[in-house]
Amino acid sequence: MKTLIKFIPFFILLLIASGCGTIYSAAVDERNVSTIADDTTIKGAIVKKFIDDDQIKSLDISTGCYRGHVYLVGEYDKAVQKERAIKIAKSVEGVKSVTTYLLPKKKGDLCGTGDNLKMAGKVKVKLIEDKDIWSTNIDVKSVQCNVVLYGLVGSQNEINKAIAHAKSVEGVRSVKSFLKSAN
Repeated sequence: MKTLIKFIPFFILLLIASGCGTIYSAAVDERNVSTIADDTTIKGAIVKKFIDDDQIKSLDISTGCYRGHVYLVGEYDKAVQKERAIKIAKSVEGVKSVTTYLLPKKKGDLCGTGDNLKMAGKVKVKLIEDKDIWSTNIDVKSVQCNVVLYGLVGSQNEINKAIAHAKSVEGVRSVKSFLKSAN
């Protein structure tokens, strides 16, 4: 019982910190709270449909949503999986359009999951270190060592800087930006 009591303050701090993260994210986001809620609902509905679908490997495709515009980024084994993912995303209420960066899986590619995670992490660190960019508004994914950026930022200058940061990371094969300026 004493051990449990010791952990209660830790859990309270954890709950407060996670709530503050949400508040912070909403405060620096270029979207209003209602739009953030709508986008989160859309993303959740798509992810759930991907998980429930027998053809799609939900861990192979990342989903993002900004102002009703959906982004699907990842890999697929068969073309039917790509087509199915797009069809599912378009079927969700509130989706205005779907943009994809979906590549067929390559056997023997020297760029694996670990490389992609490391690369995306390095790009994110560079974005966070740049005080002129609201990095919380930028999603960074890496597929086959190709970096994909999407989200909403405040200006074209932020877009240009984000792309330059991504290109500067060693091992990046290419950078695809779907970033949009909120202005």
